[in-house]
Amino acid sequence: ETNFFNENVLCVSPVLLAGQWGQCVGEECGSGGVQTRTIWCVHMEGWTTHHSYCQHMDKPESQRHCFKVCEWHQDLFAWDVSDWGACVLIPFFSNELKLRTAECVTAQHGIQRRKVQCVRTSNRTAVTSKICEFFSQKPAVEQACLIPCPQDCVVSDFTSWSVCSKTCGAGLQHRTRHVLATPMYGGANCPNLTQTRICSGLGACPAGESEHQYSLKVGPWSECRLPHHKGVLFSGRTTVDFNSSSKEKNTVKRHTQAAHHHDQPLSWELEVGYQTRQVRCTRSDGKNAMLSLCTQDKSPLTFQACVMPKDCETSDWSSWSPCSKTCRASDLSPGYRLRTRIMTQIPVGGGRGCPALEEKEACNIIGDLLPNCPRYVWRTTDWGECRIAPLLSQQDRRLANISILCGGGIQTRETYCVQVPDDLAPHYRKEVSRPVSVKLCAGGEPPPAVQHCSVPCQPHRPLSPWSPWGACLHDNCEEPQGRKGFRQRRRQVLWEPSGPADSCPQLVESIPCEDPACYLWQVQPEDQCIPATGSCGPGTTSRNVTCVNTEGEEVPSSLCVDDPPPTVVPCEAACPGDCVIGPWSSWSSCSHSCATKNAEGRQSRRRSVLALPGQGKECPAAPALEEWRVCNDHPCMVFYWEASAWGPCIEDNSMSLNGTGLWNGTTTCAVGVQIRKVNCMKMNAGQVISKRCPDSARPDTVRPCLLPCRRDCIVTPFSEWTACPSSCMPANTTVATQSRYRTVIQRPANGGQECPDTLYEERECEPLPVCPVYRWKTHKWHSCSLVPESIRQGLAGPGKLVEMDGDLANMTECLRWAAAPPPQIRRCRVACKDDCTLSAWSRFSECGGCGGARSRRRSLTGRSKKKERCLDEALYPLAETEACPCDEFLSQPFGNWSTCILPDPSAPGSLQGWTDRRAVKECGQGLRYKAVACIDQQGHLVDPTLCTDSGYVVEVCHVPCPLDCKLSDWSAWSACSASCGSGLKIRSKWLREKAFNGGRPCPKLDLKNQVYEAMPCHSECSQYEWRTEPWSICTINTVDELPACGEGVQSRKIRSVRGAAGGGASSVDDSLCEQEEMPPRAQVCFLPCPEHCVTAPWGPWSTCPQPCDLSTTRNRTRHVLRLPASEDLACPELVQSEPCVLNSTCFTYQHRVSEWSTCQLSENAICGQGSRSRLLDCARSDGKVVELKMCEQFGLINKLRLSGSCVVDCPVSCLLSDWSPWAECSHTCGSQGHTVRSRRILQDAHEEGRPCPTHLTQTKPCPIRPCYTWLLSNWSPCTVEGADCGEGLRRRNLTCVVHWGDRPESPSARPVQEELCGDKLWQQSQQELELPCFVPCPGDCHLTEWSSWSSCQLTCLEGRSFETTGRQARSRAVVIQVMENQDSCPHQVFETQPCKGGKCHSYQWRTGGWSDNERAVWCQRSDGVNVTGGCFPQNRPTTVRHCHPPCTKPFSHCTPSGVCGCEKGYTEVMTTHGFLDYCTRTPGADNKKADVKTNSGRLKPGPSQAQDFFNEWTLRPVGPDGRLKLWVYGVTAVGFILILFIIALSFLVWYVYCFLRGFLYAPFHCLPSIKNPWLVTCIV
Repeated sequence: ETNFFNENVLCVSPVLLAGQWGQCVGEECGSGGVQTRTIWCVHMEGWTTHHSYCQHMDKPESQRHCFKVCEWHQDLFAWDVSDWGACVLIPFFSNELKLRTAECVTAQHGIQRRKVQCVRTSNRTAVTSKICEFFSQKPAVEQACLIPCPQDCVVSDFTSWSVCSKTCGAGLQHRTRHVLATPMYGGANCPNLTQTRICSGLGACPAGESEHQYSLKVGPWSECRLPHHKGVLFSGRTTVDFNSSSKEKNTVKRHTQAAHHHDQPLSWELEVGYQTRQVRCTRSDGKNAMLSLCTQDKSPLTFQACVMPKDCETSDWSSWSPCSKTCRASDLSPGYRLRTRIMTQIPVGGGRGCPALEEKEACNIIGDLLPNCPRYVWRTTDWGECRIAPLLSQQDRRLANISILCGGGIQTRETYCVQVPDDLAPHYRKEVSRPVSVKLCAGGEPPPAVQHCSVPCQPHRPLSPWSPWGACLHDNCEEPQGRKGFRQRRRQVLWEPSGPADSCPQLVESIPCEDPACYLWQVQPEDQCIPATGSCGPGTTSRNVTCVNTEGEEVPSSLCVDDPPPTVVPCEAACPGDCVIGPWSSWSSCSHSCATKNAEGRQSRRRSVLALPGQGKECPAAPALEEWRVCNDHPCMVFYWEASAWGPCIEDNSMSLNGTGLWNGTTTCAVGVQIRKVNCMKMNAGQVISKRCPDSARPDTVRPCLLPCRRDCIVTPFSEWTACPSSCMPANTTVATQSRYRTVIQRPANGGQECPDTLYEERECEPLPVCPVYRWKTHKWHSCSLVPESIRQGLAGPGKLVEMDGDLANMTECLRWAAAPPPQIRRCRVACKDDCTLSAWSRFSECGGCGGARSRRRSLTGRSKKKERCLDEALYPLAETEACPCDEFLSQPFGNWSTCILPDPSAPGSLQGWTDRRAVKECGQGLRYKAVACIDQQGHLVDPTLCTDSGYVVEVCHVPCPLDCKLSDWSAWSACSASCGSGLKIRSKWLREKAFNGGRPCPKLDLKNQVYEAMPCHSECSQYEWRTEPWSICTINTVDELPACGEGVQSRKIRSVRGAAGGGASSVDDSLCEQEEMPPRAQVCFLPCPEHCVTAPWGPWSTCPQPCDLSTTRNRTRHVLRLPASEDLACPELVQSEPCVLNSTCFTYQHRVSEWSTCQLSENAICGQGSRSRLLDCARSDGKVVELKMCEQFGLINKLRLSGSCVVDCPVSCLLSDWSPWAECSHTCGSQGHTVRSRRILQDAHEEGRPCPTHLTQTKPCPIRPCYTWLLSNWSPCTVEGADCGEGLRRRNLTCVVHWGDRPESPSARPVQEELCGDKLWQQSQQELELPCFVPCPGDCHLTEWSSWSSCQLTCLEGRSFETTGRQARSRAVVIQVMENQDSCPHQVFETQPCKGGKCHSYQWRTGGWSDNERAVWCQRSDGVNVTGGCFPQNRPTTVRHCHPPCTKPFSHCTPSGVCGCEKGYTEVMTTHGFLDYCTRTPGADNKKADVKTNSGRLKPGPSQAQDFFNEWTLRPVGPDGRLKLWVYGVTAVGFILILFIIALSFLVWYVYCFLRGFLYAPFHCLPSIKNPWLVTCIV
């Protein structure tokens, strides 16, 4: 503050404020960095101003030097973050934790913290946080969390009250409850678990009876200590010496030197000591009394002998075993290593038990320096040969010739497991590795062991029909030789199948001929005859002559050897009156296809007379109208080349090949050749000389081929030798063996190296030392040792030596190799003066056999015979009986039969290497097994070998063989589905037998249980045709002999023939031909007169343009053969036209195909690659099938596919692996054991293959061996020896029992000799057989026994758990027997333990019924248990209800709704204000059939007399006294009858009125009558 003007004015100057330092920046990292911050001037009121208003002498620095952190420093520093701490409640007022119990709904807010610091990565030392903040933001050190709401302690209901502590006088009763859930998260503590009350109703105690009870109370036994004899001059301990010879008497020695520690002791020293306890007499009020009041004439036991405790001793730790993790695996789990030690001293006398004899620790946790673990992968052998026989059914297998089968099949291979290094090089196909156990590859899916394959079949080649015989040609038209030639006809393969072909049928057939000519002159048709002079007479006609080859193609004229025919030939044009003859017809078909000695081929042509001549002129004779010529004059000898199948590919050194490969992917090494034989064959005769066949058509006899490389046999290296036993071998055992094997992964081929003969090797293991034999040797018991002061009870220890081959051995070896040590200690007694004396036991009597018993006896001696207590045989038995030993056993079959097990066909020692998978027999005779229980005479289970050799009852069984589906043979082919053109023909099989017992199923059958096969077929459309002869001469009916001319009739013969080439067609019945297509037998003709014009026959119709259209026409023409004699006689028309009408004069054509055939296989194939086909037809638009050339003439190109490949799925049967070896028994003993073997599916069934069995495992019972187990009995009640109360012991026994493997505590368990269960001393050292306990004396305040553990409970919210581990609790309550002792009572205790499988519990208030306005209210858990605690106190229902005002009326009570009501049998009468006025008895309250009515009074009775008078006469059915008023009911009835009478009378009057006025009556209506329809209707 500065005073500028006067003292009354104060000026406040602004101040300078500094911001946070920024990051350290600089050009280079290191100490040359600079940090800056902002400085600003701030007025006191909060606004900033100019820097000039602030005093600069106090200005903070805005810049400073710093160390700039480099980027590479990031690798040197890191944030070190600890785990989050526990969630704690947020502190409230005064830093206290205020638990919001009433406000908490679901959870409480909490906070958890963690420690965050910046550290060096090298040594984890802390540095300033600013370094790490340069790279990344500092992680959060706090975060919010939730704590469940406080949970109060939950306890159970109280038990019932105990009996009174006294039978007279003042006693106490108590009842207890136990803790179900302990308080958590600040919940309320547990209430008192005990309630105590004074017994009531007990009478006073009789006079003279003591008011108090006295009890002998003992304390706990002291530790066992050695006795100190007064007469002994030296100090030491008493021991039993066992080192002397067995022949000498054992003596007790005193040793003064300290005991030596032997790592491997030769004997164990036992020391006998004593222990004491305090004894006092207590009164029931808790005070001590004189001991004589409790002991009377019997002195209490305060001393007893004991064995000095010896702790368990062990040897030193062995060295650590190698780490189980020797390589780096992907799971990053650590390895472990073990070390062990052995016990050298058994604990004796309650000494400290043995510590852990095995220690395990983690090793190679990170494993960065370890090599990578080896990987195990599946490898496979080469595929075996393709086999088809496994695909055959039982029916086909009997009928098929397996050697010629082809098509689809299956091939198999073996799989084996190998180890591959981590840095695996690229895997080549023939890389081999050493096989290992298949268990190492169990994690990966093995590669398939079966695949489909195919054996090539001889392909089916569909052939076209033979072409007509060609002209006689030279064998080689390029070099014609001689006058011998050949006429040939050909056919072609319609489509080439896939795959190589070994042979092909002949495609060319030849016939020898003479005068061959490769080129011929072709003459075109003649033109019209042109007369030389005039219009008729001799003239000439020209024709076109060209040289063509055999294909009809034009070639140079020089190639035709003969002289060309003349191009101009003479002719004659008919003059009027001349005979006119028509042109020659085409040559008929040849009558024979070849010439024989007896017949030759002939064909003819004809022409007819078109017009008769005039007078003086004649027509040629009839023979001149027909010509014949010889055809097909070659002999009937057909020759063809026949080629055999190609031979094998053999090596040809003249050829070489580099870098080639076969189509199947195998590499090749050389080019070879294939050779076949080619012979000239004569049809139907056999082989002839090669000259008879044309050399140009000779097939090749040699072709190149590719030779595959030689394949040597490849085998894996031998596997590792199987392990040999590493420990010693028992005596009289055979020498163990070890084996190894290798697998053939590639068989030799093409002359490669053969496989080795040895694939399996076996050898004996190196001999091991025989296991040493140790046994315990015991000596006679030492004399009974007593405690000083002549304590009657004592202990004695047996002398014991260990011996091996007559020499002493150390105890450690006996513990390791020998059986359980015999007992070292037994209780004994030194006889006192007053003791009963008995003679020694006699020998057992002779046994009478199995099932009998033997006995022995003893007798009392001396004065004992007269003592009464010695005569009690319960205390001193004089006879003993035991069962006689018996070697007879009972064999009893047990359990169910196993499945029928077939004998294993594999020989022992067979390998899983390269094997040919034969069909394993899955049916037939086998064996089934049932376990046998062997039982002795006492009913004890014994070793089964005592009854049977194998432990089984074996029975022959049969597995039914599967029966495959059987179909019939193929039926005959049906007729073609199309009568004309292409169709399908079908044959079928039908079902004969269904599959049974898992046989091969039937193929897909139709509704008729049939399967069919379809093939394409073709029916000839012109199979039967009409054959016509030439027309006869036109006949004219004339009456004179003048030359006939004009219109006439001509006829011809028609017959039905079977369509055939040549003239030898046979006649058939006319009904076989289409009657609609029958040609006319007669027609009208016109025979021109001599002076008329004569024309040639009509030519063919021209073709209609496509598509057919009525606007287009077709034409045909003819020309004039003879001009008319006069110009007045005109010639007929020479051109004729008609419209193109669809399906009448015009037709369209298209290709049509038949349906596809079924997939056709080779004759010797059952599945695999096949083909399907369909046929092509040319169909006319009217649906008629015509020849294919009709479609070709119209230029139609077939784009429809007529063949295609297809596949018939192979019926692959299920293929299984071999049975695995029988597994270990599931139980080592008992009747529940079973062994299992299994197999896996290598190939699932496909199509009609035999299906896989449903069961891939087989189970067999194991031999029933007895289970010997140490059984712990239950804890005995707390017993105090020699006293009434105080410190005692609970004991339990260890018993060796034999059982059937279910439970040792089952009723079937029987005790047996302890030697059968093993080392009892070791078992006792591992079990707690004694527990200290306390028996309260009368009047003692004590704790109850622990309650049982409560059910496992989770911390939950709305039914969802906060945790996975729950808690359960138990408690001990305090019992007060005398009120005077309550100050010395202990506190109640409870404890919890974690548990699993807990449940979420909810709590809800429950209420009982009201009784005297009170009801019970309790809290119930969701599982129905009534508890205290758990329910919210704020929601507790009320237990008492109240009404305002109070219910003081007679027979009234307070209802649940809070208002007064009447008791049952009374009716409430209410005031106008709604309060209860009084309760009146309900009429007929005693009669259950009476009605109960409730009247609510509106008028409260007043005190005036008038009101009393009217009240007396009010229509109340019940009086104030509750009696029924009968006169009220009578008045009501009379009034009701009077009302009815008035209503009836009014209706009658109205009816009379309407009738008189002419209206018909209707209720409330006036309707017009029939007599007066004009009246208006009145309707209400």
